[in-house]
Amino acid sequence: MRKTIYLDNGATTMLDPKVVEAMRPCFTEQYGNASSTHEYGRDAKDLLERSRGTIAKTINASPDEILFTSGGTESNNLAIKGVAYANQKKGKHLITTKVEHKCVMESCRWLESQGFKVTYLDVDSEGFVSPEALERAITKETVLFSVIHGNNEIGTIQDLAALGMVCKKHNVLFHTDACQSYTKTALDVKKQHLDLVTLNAHKLHGPKGVGALYVRRGVAISPWQHGGGHEKGNRGGTENIPGIVGFAVAAKLAMDEKHRKQMTKLRDKLIDNVLKIPGVTLNGPRGERRLCNNANFSFAGVEGEAIGGLLDAKGVCSSTGSACSAHSLEPSYVLLAIGLTHEQANGSLRLTLSRFTTEEEIDSTVKVLPEIVEKLRRISPFGKLIDKVLSKV
Repeated sequence: MRKTIYLDNGATTMLDPKVVEAMRPCFTEQYGNASSTHEYGRDAKDLLERSRGTIAKTINASPDEILFTSGGTESNNLAIKGVAYANQKKGKHLITTKVEHKCVMESCRWLESQGFKVTYLDVDSEGFVSPEALERAITKETVLFSVIHGNNEIGTIQDLAALGMVCKKHNVLFHTDACQSYTKTALDVKKQHLDLVTLNAHKLHGPKGVGALYVRRGVAISPWQHGGGHEKGNRGGTENIPGIVGFAVAAKLAMDEKHRKQMTKLRDKLIDNVLKIPGVTLNGPRGERRLCNNANFSFAGVEGEAIGGLLDAKGVCSSTGSACSAHSLEPSYVLLAIGLTHEQANGSLRLTLSRFTTEEEIDSTVKVLPEIVEKLRRISPFGKLIDKVLSKV
């Protein structure tokens, strides 16, 4: 039986078996509601607070600064909308970039419909936003700057410390969406001057449906989900204890430096081999400024969707960008923002690794990929033209 090679870990990851084992008692033995005052409730509350402490430690925060949510989308919505409404007496201006995750973009667009003003910063050809551009965009009305830490499509890791210094200088709150970067690169809320940080579990071998929002002590946010005063009144709803326990265990396991080194090694091997195919370019930076598990390419003369379909037929799972946009026929706005043409963006393919990815799987992928690209170029009139051009280079 053929073993499927999963290279779509930017969309989601498998549950680590150790995480499954840690969660299991929460379904059958320690299943109480953390708000209940009896023994089962106290046990659940203890699991909740111990998990809160584990997550806080991984980003150099205090436990009381961690709010648990249903995932990255909710955390981003709570951070952006919550800060905007809680601080609108100061001003109604926010800043973000043109390469954010869709949930950030849509939150900002919704705020614009409510009378807020949003500035969308340009990025360079590798996806970086400059501190100078941020500083020029800040006005006396600016209350928040939000930027994705590790880009979900092209892997660009922003310099949070430099951007945070600008925000601190101008008394602007600083939020980062760290869903892709969390545990894959350094994240320290104090050294990077962060006021709010979005985290989630299912990108690091934890369960789906659970995330967290770091809110620096003293930062005012307005809750968007009202209920029984859970999470210190910031997010109503019974806490997902099994998910939270799994999240904490997954985060602790993922912090091991050996995992980052292994993913970086395989990422570079993948990139080096794929770039040997004529007419292929890498989208995003190389080296330590790129997420250790991310590779994004553009293939001249072929559609990324077609490559992904043939890879799937060969037992290799890939994507053409964010999973949230996978069914859209529009080219990636992230790739357009870094200067790619529509044709280059439509010819893109994202391959994302995990710590469970093996070298044999990378070898198999780089073996079948050139054959697929060559086949597609043979049957495409535009591909044939590209092949003629490349043969003369």
